Amino acid sequence: MKITIQRESIEEYQVSLPDATLLEVLGEIKHHQDRTLSYSSGCRSSVCGSCSMRVNGREVLACSYKVQDGDFVEPLKNVNVIRDLVVDMDKAMSFNAKAKAYAKTNSEGILVTQENEKLNEVQSDCILCGSCYSACPVYAVNGEFLGPFSLTRVWKYVSDVREQDMKEKIDTIQINGIWDCTLCNECTIVCPQDISSKTDIEKLRSRSAMEGHMDPSFSGGFGDSFGSGFGFDGSPTF
Repeated sequence: MKITIQRESIEEYQVSLPDATLLEVLGEIKHHQDRTLSYSSGCRSSVCGSCSMRVNGREVLACSYKVQDGDFVEPLKNVNVIRDLVVDMDKAMSFNAKAKAYAKTNSEGILVTQENEKLNEVQSDCILCGSCYSACPVYAVNGEFLGPFSLTRVWKYVSDVREQDMKEKIDTIQINGIWDCTLCNECTIVCPQDISSKTDIEKLRSRSAMEGHMDPSFSGGFGDSFGSGFGFDGSPTF
């Protein structure tokens, strides 16, 4: 079985490991063929998210993906590569702070029901693998986009009945945030935990509207005779 890995150059390896995970194959290569190969791993149980990478153009967890002959393996996108398949996630993590994607709660006197818990139960399963961050196409045009990685966490806290500063979080994600998302759904497709960041961003847009915000592209309003606000200015659209 042949596997190709994007390193400083593209390198091919032959491995005989039937029904093996990508992480097992990488370990075989490192221990028996090329000790210089670098990659990240942790729990080996699809829980820690540290072994996320791309195979044939799609984000996967190496510990769960079953290798196929001819697979092309490369590091995550939209992040700096440290070496081979090891990437620096610091910038992705920094967007959590910029988006205020953290709890600021006061549970005193607040009863959290089972219905309340289910509002963000799925979002709480995020393993910080960064797959959604890598898959997002918006970073090609806006490197400061808060992104699905952080915005889905914002929804987790905004939907928490104990959250004290919901409006502050909503105000924070208006610039380089929810309106920059194209709703392409690539983040949802690659999430190993089946979290739909697209849906979370749509919910944040609805909540933003309730707080008086709107899509900046419509900020001009309707204008005269359905003017510039919605593009109805009499000019042809192609």
